[in-house]
Amino acid sequence: MRASGAIIGFLAVAAAVGQAPPMDYRKAVSAWRDDREAHLKAEYGWLTVVGLHWLKEGDNRAGSEPGLEVPLPAPAPKRVGVITLKKGVARFTPSSAAVLTRGKPTGPMNLKPDTGPDYDRLDVGPVQFFVIQRENRFGVRVRDNQSEARRQFRGLKWYPVDPSWRIRAKFVPWDKPRALTFDTEIGTKESYPSLGQVVFTRGGKEHRLEPAIEGDHLWFVMRDQTSGKSTYAASRFLYAPMPKDGYVDLDFNKAENPPCVFTAFATCPLPPPQNRLALPVTAGELMYAH
Repeated sequence: MRASGAIIGFLAVAAAVGQAPPMDYRKAVSAWRDDREAHLKAEYGWLTVVGLHWLKEGDNRAGSEPGLEVPLPAPAPKRVGVITLKKGVARFTPSSAAVLTRGKPTGPMNLKPDTGPDYDRLDVGPVQFFVIQRENRFGVRVRDNQSEARRQFRGLKWYPVDPSWRIRAKFVPWDKPRALTFDTEIGTKESYPSLGQVVFTRGGKEHRLEPAIEGDHLWFVMRDQTSGKSTYAASRFLYAPMPKDGYVDLDFNKAENPPCVFTAFATCPLPPPQNRLALPVTAGELMYAH
């Protein structure tokens, strides 16, 4: 899963509360939660994702006309252009002057997929689409700022802030870096670098989690004994700063739902066996009720 720009801001808040008194800590977590909600319902946030269409080799027509390989919601023109996939390269040829890239009309161009931060986004009014790559598969993800999910969003629900779920965990590095591979909800695999695992004690028992490295932070894809009951059944995510002096600060009050809770068109990773905790983590984001 690709990290959003919101994560950097979230981690900054986490660092700011490291030595705060309880009341200030609760306020800081509440502010973090407000920020998460704001990013979800922002333009082109996860609530706006309305489609994922896998490309076939050759020409794939895009537009709002029925029967096209890459259907776009109205008010996109009936024919927006053609995405030609050839040997792992997706080339877009516009058929409408309404298509913009970086705010300017676009001509024929190769589309960089979302495997890097500078991937190409094509805009048609409130609709945006871009190429994603998952293993050897290429698809087009579609966003619509006028989506029903965004218009009907009623907010997130959380466990009450509990400072006892802010835990200082020991970091145990591997002898050498290795890959952490996730299965995903669409049947593909995603691999990220892993430097080690964290070890913490809760309820008198020792627990372990293995994070992936994503950017300049740790990313945990986890499941626990609240999963499928009060929290999302498949997983929750937790982000944390990189290890410092052999320790990692975990704040389960900031455990959050993955994007696939808010749209059927995400490609969320699933927790590996070592990240399925044998305890209920009664902290963080609850199941999305809508």
